[in-house]
Amino acid sequence: MKITSTSCICPVLVCLCFVQRCYGTAHHSSIKVTRNQTKHIEGETEVHHRPKRGWVWNQFFVLEEHMGPDPQYVGKLHSNSDKGDGSVKYILTGEGAGTIFIIDDTTGDIHSTKSLDREQKTHYVLHAQAIDRRTNKPLEPESEFIIKVQDINDNAPKFTDGPYIVTVPEMSDMGTSVLQVTATDADDPTYGNSARVVYSILQGQPYFSVDPKTGVIRTALHNMDREAREHYSVVIQAKDMAGQVGGLSGSTTVNITLTDVNDNPPRFPQKHYQLYVPESAQVGSAVGKIKANDADTGSNADMTYSIINGDGIGIFSISTDKDTREGILSLKKPLNYEKKKSYTLNIEGANTHLDFRFSHLGPFKDATMLKIIVGDVDEPPLFSMPSYIMEVYENAKVGTVVGAVLAQDPDSANSLVRYFIDYNDEDDRFFNIDANTGSIKTTKVLDREETPWYNITVAASEKDNPGLLSHVTVGIRVLDVNDNPPELAREYDIVVCENSKPGQVIHTISATDKDDFANGPRFNFFLDEHLSINPNFTLKDNEDNTASILTRRRRFSRTIQDVYYLPIMISDGGIPSLSSSSTLTIRVCACERDGRVRTCHPEAFLSSTGLSTGALIAILLCVVILLAIVVLFITLRRSKKEPLIISEEDVRENVVTYDDEGGGEEDTEAFDITALRNPSAAEELKYRRDIRPEVQLTPRHQTLSTLESIDVQEFIKQRLAEADLDPSVPPYDSLQTYAYEGQRSEAGSISSLDSATTQSDQDYQYLGDWGPEFKKLAELYGEIESERTT
Repeated sequence: MKITSTSCICPVLVCLCFVQRCYGTAHHSSIKVTRNQTKHIEGETEVHHRPKRGWVWNQFFVLEEHMGPDPQYVGKLHSNSDKGDGSVKYILTGEGAGTIFIIDDTTGDIHSTKSLDREQKTHYVLHAQAIDRRTNKPLEPESEFIIKVQDINDNAPKFTDGPYIVTVPEMSDMGTSVLQVTATDADDPTYGNSARVVYSILQGQPYFSVDPKTGVIRTALHNMDREAREHYSVVIQAKDMAGQVGGLSGSTTVNITLTDVNDNPPRFPQKHYQLYVPESAQVGSAVGKIKANDADTGSNADMTYSIINGDGIGIFSISTDKDTREGILSLKKPLNYEKKKSYTLNIEGANTHLDFRFSHLGPFKDATMLKIIVGDVDEPPLFSMPSYIMEVYENAKVGTVVGAVLAQDPDSANSLVRYFIDYNDEDDRFFNIDANTGSIKTTKVLDREETPWYNITVAASEKDNPGLLSHVTVGIRVLDVNDNPPELAREYDIVVCENSKPGQVIHTISATDKDDFANGPRFNFFLDEHLSINPNFTLKDNEDNTASILTRRRRFSRTIQDVYYLPIMISDGGIPSLSSSSTLTIRVCACERDGRVRTCHPEAFLSSTGLSTGALIAILLCVVILLAIVVLFITLRRSKKEPLIISEEDVRENVVTYDDEGGGEEDTEAFDITALRNPSAAEELKYRRDIRPEVQLTPRHQTLSTLESIDVQEFIKQRLAEADLDPSVPPYDSLQTYAYEGQRSEAGSISSLDSATTQSDQDYQYLGDWGPEFKKLAELYGEIESERTT
């Protein structure tokens, strides 16, 4: 089969066309591979070989965005088996077959029925096959080929990250890199110049330039000054087809802001200033402001002010307001007009952050002269003290006198003084003052626990000159009275372990009191005497403002009661004493042996041992299986009962096996082995309880009366005789083993038969190390050991 394309468009097709022309295989740029045939020599028999494939893999090209009215011709498929009689049928399958690409099943012509977009799909993989139209059998194997969508310049470059916002320092050198912009083109970068982009600047010259290949934006001027112009809007264009005519383009905006550097020194607007300060100015108060201007911004405009010369250095001081960048002039010592009427100061303002790159633009400081004129004024009243401290008890009645202030006019006129409290509008007014006497009284009931201290400002003015004021601070301490009962320091979560012992401390509590130390912290803890004695818990006062909760009994159980309540009383040490009652909630929890809480929720025994759900299911299955085995065993025994009479004809020896097990060491009802272990401790003969004997035997004490004088062999014979005569024994032979230990062993018997009535000295502490499955068993044996010790 041969595959024929319409034209050689791309470089790959050019190579293919060159190969085709060299071999002269087909027309219309086709590649033809004929069948392999074996040439036979004349006179020799023709040898037939299996024909090889008559068509090979190839690829077609189709232009994207085809807008013609007719389907676009793609190429032609042709098989060597096709003689032109229509007997060969061509079938096309794969991506887009039948929808996008159609084939003439007789001629093999392939057409594209839709407009394709290379940016959505670059190629299609299809399969072609030639079959016999009559038999529908394939004439040649199926072949795969590719139809590639050939790109055209239908996409303009785009700036995906624009618009851009960027900054660059002012006074930067020419050529300083500002930003690199990148435009993307969706066209095929491997075909032509459709995706080859060049950059140019449309707006922003002559301040900035752009590299046409890399898109790097740079400064194009020296010493661009932010104080002259701060913001620039630069428009960058990206054009494909390497910038040629007909190429598509896209643009973006780059907003560039010049950032500030310290290239401007501070400057005072004037070289001489004059300031009037009255002699009544208070020491420490601000008496004036001065400011130097700096064209820079931010930290580059920060400056400090200082007094560098003048006769008022010791009287005045200057500080810098960081927010307003002003110099605040303050009074260090009081002024007196009669002694000195003016002062002169030399003030300097200097930048704090210097950039040595621009030191040639300095110096970055400036100085000015300030003349201060002292004004003569009528002085305000003078208080007898710089501040006052007063005290008053809380809960005092309204109108209680707290104290008094005193002020006098320092002038020779000695005018009368009036007093008032300087309140802000939003302040609560708890006090008032007598305008004539200066006596301060309460206007509300005070609560020390809410506000223990009040600071008020009292102002005094002359009666003849109300505008002339002086102020003094009055601190009022509120004294405590015992008006708050004690209460628990917090909400306590008290836990008692199930295995707690009597008298065990399970928790320690404390109390608090809102009152002062004198009326609070000496707390007493006790139980309410009017209530009955609590049988479970008690309270012990530790006499250190704490109390301990103790248990009265042992052994608590969550399943019986998981929460207990203990009412308590607390009293303070005030006069008179106040008390309060509280109720403690005590939860019962399961604990480890070291006292750590394991759980406080009621739960089943198996869940407390830590068994998982799978383990419980396994145990239940084992129990069911054992029950089934027991039922089956009993059923088999009942169904297989046979007489034990041996037939007279059967002369063979019959062996009857019984697998009935004894009761072990604990089966003391059927056989009394204790007597054989120690004949001196023999008791009366005990009969089995499950079978009522028909014959009364001789009492055992008559048989054993002479045990001291007979040996063990004789004793065993007597016991054998008794067993033979006892009708309650099983109807088959019973093997009884006796092991006499002797009478005079210093170590005593090691048998466990007599240990049921004695206390074991076994230490069960090791059970706690066996894991969570044995925690419950360790707790049980630990409690038994604890009770035995007690």
